[in-house]
Amino acid sequence: QVQLVESGGSLVQAGGSLRLSCETSRIIFSANTMGWSRWAPGKQRELVASITSGGSTNYADSVKGRFTISRDNAKNTVYLQMDSLKPEDTAIYYCNAGHDSSWPAVRFWGQGTRVTVSS
Repeated sequence: QVQLVESGGSLVQAGGSLRLSCETSRIIFSANTMGWSRWAPGKQRELVASITSGGSTNYADSVKGRFTISRDNAKNTVYLQMDSLKPEDTAIYYCNAGHDSSWPAVRFWGQGTRVTVSS
């Protein structure tokens, strides 16, 4: 059973923007930190952004100032706004959820959405 459903991945030119969305159940959303990880070919998984149930955010250095994570409590949805995209942002992006207290240990994974940034 899919717990996290991502959407929004696409092909975009360098310098462009995309917004990823991840919808989940209220039970998962309200009790967990939500985050976005990415995997690119030949690279290790990178946790790019996270937001706690209380709204505190954290970003990888590689995306600071370009990506913004937010959560809509009414819709049980977390967003990743990606601006000034670079070819090195090309990856499959996965939505994650995990307890606030044990983050970045991930309890739930989405199926991933592909982002391709062309130069």
